[in-house]
Parts: sequence; structure tokens; C-alpha cells
Amino acid sequence: MARIVVKFGGTSVASVERIRQAARHVKREVDAGHEVCVVVSAMSGKTNELVGWVNEASALHDAREYDAVVASGEQVTAGLMAIVLSEIGIQSRSFAGWQVPIHTDDAHGAARIVEIDGTELDQRMKDGWVPVITGFQGVSPHNRITTLGRGGSDTSAVAVAAAVKADRCDIYTDVDGVYTTDPRIVPKAQRLSKISFEEMLEMASLGAKVLMIRSVEMAMAHKVRLLVRSTFDDPDAPQLAPDGTPGVPGTLVCDEDEIMEKQIVSGVTLAKAEAKITLRDVKDKPGVAAAIFGALADEGIIVDMIVQNIADDGATTDITFTVPDSEYDKAVKTLQNAGERIEYARISGSKGGAKISVVGVGMRSHAGVASSMFKALADKGINIQLITTSEIKTSVLIDEQYAELAVRALHTYYGLDKKES
Repeated sequence: MARIVVKFGGTSVASVERIRQAARHVKREVDAGHEVCVVVSAMSGKTNELVGWVNEASALHDAREYDAVVASGEQVTAGLMAIVLSEIGIQSRSFAGWQVPIHTDDAHGAARIVEIDGTELDQRMKDGWVPVITGFQGVSPHNRITTLGRGGSDTSAVAVAAAVKADRCDIYTDVDGVYTTDPRIVPKAQRLSKISFEEMLEMASLGAKVLMIRSVEMAMAHKVRLLVRSTFDDPDAPQLAPDGTPGVPGTLVCDEDEIMEKQIVSGVTLAKAEAKITLRDVKDKPGVAAAIFGALADEGIIVDMIVQNIADDGATTDITFTVPDSEYDKAVKTLQNAGERIEYARISGSKGGAKISVVGVGMRSHAGVASSMFKALADKGINIQLITTSEIKTSVLIDEQYAELAVRALHTYYGLDKKES
């Protein structure tokens, strides 16, 4: 017997019929003898609708009332899920975040979980009940409802799993696992049976949208094993692992120690609409980088890849970095306004880049991954504009028109087209 927290996203609970489908997955786990706790999102599209109503009511609204309105979406889903579970013979009760309670700070609209008291949830599961908890929300120190911001329901599920010492947190979504790359670009992309927390964190930050970064960070910190699987699989079908053998479907996100055979490269990611900005002949003195990126941070502009080149005389430097295409004009204007403080000769840049990354924990123990990546791209005639590396990742910036060609070439080059053995 295991203790499992299962989380259903908005598309998984988009209608009462889909809630019934999700409930059958819960019943399968209960019938297998497991203790189960459920975390739900609002129905697909409902949160956007509620946000729209708030903005329509007042553009300058109180953030506390925003949370009170927006949090209602998950409450509806939790109640409906508890009703459906009860109908199919499973004892169930819904819990709003404040009833658990899930304690957060008071940053309304983007609160962070501080602590969860899992006492009642623990007892309910021991007694054979299935608690259904509203994701995305909690209660502030001032006893007000708070919401956690984008990806909040995944974060709620991981935090609940940590609080009740669950063996696993199953994230049910509209895909059946984590793939080596986007299957829409590479039809031969393979579903991974296991991936490490670090690899998943890198892939999430590089554009893979299967899991939100915050939830993976929390899972890694608390050693909560995550399972990504599809709600739309038949709940009554035989449970098969990605290699076709009996086991748990989907992709397990776990500690690196659980993965026996570590691939050199586990995945290839793509992020489009990357703009490149270069500051030429910047006076090379202490604090200049802080002045440049501090000015951008003050405007809420997210900077990604950064490369610095020192001139031969050591007096000036060129600094190149990337921002989203949508932030390019704002970033250039910000730097122009800060010109006197930064002391640079001129700005150049362009939109329409693409960041291609290869990720794998096996890169730690294998030399030459970066050089082989560059060779694979060169063989396809693809020019590299920027390069950044970390312990388990190498990223390059290229022209967006070559993005999909680059992904396909690298996916084949590293043998990711082949099924896992």
C-alpha cells in the first residue's frame, strides 16, 4: 500500500464528464489499497474568466478581493469531485486551502506556501477517506484567502504530498509524460520512463511546459517523487510503463540516484522569440554589470543568456544578452535612459532568435558534449550566435528559421529517436 497525492489540471476537470473520468483514476488507486488525496485546479478557462470579471469591475482592484474571487474556481471543482467520488462509493470530502490549512505569506496573487498542517488530511486518509483539496490557494497570516500565482495547483499538490509524507505525487494532465523533445517537431520523440529533478527543472525553465518550475523546485527540495501521466488514458486499462512492461504509466521525476543508466543527453528543448541585445564598448569597471542588469530588473525585464567579451586594452567590454522578443523595445529604451550611468558607446540587437538546449545529467561525466553539439549544427549549416553552458545543459542562440531543423538534427545525433532499452 502506498500513499499518493493526485492532482488534476484544468483540462482534466473541464466538465462534469471529465471529472467523472478523473474520479475513475482515483477509484483505481483506492481499489488497489492505496491511501489517496486529490488536489484540483479550476475548470479549464474558468480562472481567466474570473480574472476578466475582476478587471471589468475595477482596473485598480484590491488584491485581497482579487484572490477571494479567483479562488472560487477551485472550490467549485473540489466540491464536484467530492460529489462524484461519493457517487461511485468512495468516502470523500472537499477542503478549501484555508480549511487544511495551507499557510502562506500575504503576497496576494503570488503568495508562497509557508507551512501545511497535514494532521487532518493524514487522519482522513488513514480512516479510508479521500480528501479533495483546492489547489492554487491558501490562507494568509491575516486569515485572508490567498492565491499562489501561475502554476499554483502543481505547487499545492507537491506541498501537500510533502506534508502528508506521500510516496508519490501524480500530476494528471493532457500529455502522457515527459518526452525527449516536442513530439510536434520530432514525431520520433520518445517518452521517458524516468528523469531527474535537475533535468526536469532545466527543461521546464527552457520551455518544456509539462510542469511548472516552482513545483519542480519544491519537489526537489522535499524529495517528493512526481509522476506525469495522462488523464485521458483509460482508467481500467492495464497499467504499462513506457517500455511496454507492466508498471506505472507516465514519466517519473525523481532523485538522480533512482536512475540506474544515465543518458548523456535526456532531452532537447526549444524556446522561440528570443531577442539579442549587445552593448558595445562598455567601460570595464566594478559595478557596471550590476548597473545594466539592475536597470532591466527594475523594469521587470527577464534576462536569459549573458556573454561578456573584454577588449584587448582591458578598458572596455562588449556585453551581449537575450530577452524575450516582446521585451526587446522596452529593454533598449531602458538602457538608453540609463546611458549616463552605464557608459557605453552604442546598442545593437535583433529579434527573432531561438534558443536550443541539450540537457542531461550524464553530461557531468562525459567530455565533449558541447563540441559535438556545435559539430551537429555546423553539419546542417546552422550558425551559432551565443553559447551558454551549465553542469547539465548547453544552450545556443540561432536564427529562428533554423530552430526546428536544429532540434531534429540534435535529437537524431544524440540517439534520442530510439526507444529506451
